[in-house]
Amino acid sequence: MRQVKIDFADVISFEKDLKKLKQLKNNKIFQIYSKGINPDEILQVCGKISEVFPDDIYFGCSTAGNIVDCQMSGKTTVVCTLFEKQDTRAYVFQYDLYEQDSDSITADILKKEKQTPNVKAIELYFTIPKKSTTPFCNGLKGISKGVHIFGGVSCSDDISSDQCLVFSKNGKISDNGVVVVFYSGEQLYIESINTIGWKPLWRDFHVTKSSGCVIYELDNIPAFDIYHKYLNINNDENFFYNALEFPLLYEHNGTTCLRTPVSSNKDGSITVTSDIDVGSTVRISYGDPQTILQSIEQDSHKMLNFQPDIMHIFSCAARKTFWGSAEPTYEIYPFKNISPSCGFFSHGEFMRNGENLNQHNVTLVVAGMKEGEKIAKNIPPTEKMQGISKKPLVSRLANFISATSLELEEINKKLEHVNQQLTQAAVIDGMTGLYNRKEIQFQIEQEIKIMNTREFSLIMLDIDNFKQVNDVYGHQEGDTVIISLADILKSFCFDKKISAGRWGGEEFMLLLRNTACSEALEVAESVRKLFGLAVFPNAKPQTISLGITESKGRDTIDSLCTRVDLALYEAKRTGKNKAVTL
Repeated sequence: MRQVKIDFADVISFEKDLKKLKQLKNNKIFQIYSKGINPDEILQVCGKISEVFPDDIYFGCSTAGNIVDCQMSGKTTVVCTLFEKQDTRAYVFQYDLYEQDSDSITADILKKEKQTPNVKAIELYFTIPKKSTTPFCNGLKGISKGVHIFGGVSCSDDISSDQCLVFSKNGKISDNGVVVVFYSGEQLYIESINTIGWKPLWRDFHVTKSSGCVIYELDNIPAFDIYHKYLNINNDENFFYNALEFPLLYEHNGTTCLRTPVSSNKDGSITVTSDIDVGSTVRISYGDPQTILQSIEQDSHKMLNFQPDIMHIFSCAARKTFWGSAEPTYEIYPFKNISPSCGFFSHGEFMRNGENLNQHNVTLVVAGMKEGEKIAKNIPPTEKMQGISKKPLVSRLANFISATSLELEEINKKLEHVNQQLTQAAVIDGMTGLYNRKEIQFQIEQEIKIMNTREFSLIMLDIDNFKQVNDVYGHQEGDTVIISLADILKSFCFDKKISAGRWGGEEFMLLLRNTACSEALEVAESVRKLFGLAVFPNAKPQTISLGITESKGRDTIDSLCTRVDLALYEAKRTGKNKAVTL
């Protein structure tokens, strides 16, 4: 498998270059990359390929820049790939997204993949999605295990524009479509990798309101406000450019994905290119040169070990912008000495990880192909990344952000722990671990406020003859008795329906939400019986008395507590070790 590059200058010279390939009898495919939107030139190129090679296929797209052998190529670049093995084939299909939805397209792709022998890879060329790509990606989960899927979203010189094109031998030039290429062959081998290198800024944000690819709220505030507050980005026509290098990073389908906001909306929402569900945790991320270079160096070694014949490269136009116009292909230099390559700067990238196909932004996707197993040989080492024009200040600032973010995160964790302790100390009784009187009284008051919508009951209980326990067995044993009763009460607080608090001394209060008096009496009897079975190291078995009351329409905290206290008094007066309802 090898590649021949032709830069289109004019029809006459292009035809001459094509005819030089006529003597090569290999199976061929032609990939066409057109920087910018040039439909007339594309038609000339496609027409001439069909004329000279009527039996061979071609496909391509508009781009934000063409890549050949890890360097920028001409305005319109044609790459002819020659297959060495007779059974290595490529099949191209094109779908019109005006006429078909994602479900019907993916169903047809699945059907064709099952009918085509030895499919090893599927390459995608998408126009900029007018809707979320999530249904399309989910629809290809049924592709056979081990088949690589990769590709890119077409683009134009103006990366903020929605204008873009895809085309192929089996379809017309389209501004809303997808070209799908199958690669098959018994001795065809594929390796694909994706590299990000962007690092998350300090804090997490939670998606609290979203619909499809529109994020309305992060942490319950308009999503745009996050970009304005932390990055001073305004909600205007320049939003896309200013937010381009600060995509949202999150985990999806077991892999890290980046989502670049493509627009900010008047209602404070932001639009991204694929769904982000409510409940997702996202972070704003930034490009750290050193991290990017380290990630690419590691991944270039993986591809080097694979020893491909050729590589297809899909690099996000945002990465081109990040490195600057002077050296937009700088980061992919490590792949240069591995094998010939071609590709383009894209609006988005596709990569299958495991069984899941994901659409990425600000990502580099590289797919290697080879025919037959390769015998290990000496390969020139990847180029060292030296002479970078990105100023060291950028890297240092990125490192500063990372370090201070980690410090702030640690500080916040400690503050959160302290706040939890302070909050707990304010509402929890130190001896029993139950709510203190102030908190259980507050919770009763909250129930009174919603009393018209649901009833509730109170149980007040008191340890019988507790003064004798302290006098005879000592205060330490008395504390043991109190804690034992508290533990029994805790066992009834298995959900938010029941709350237990220490009312004072040996008195306790149970709040039973959405509970009638009859049900509260059953709970009271259970508590009484369990406490009667409790065994203490020194004291004899103890008993409790309980008063029970149910909320009524005009109750206040005073009337309720007075009534339950009277019920407890009646239980004490009439013999103790019993429950009385009032």
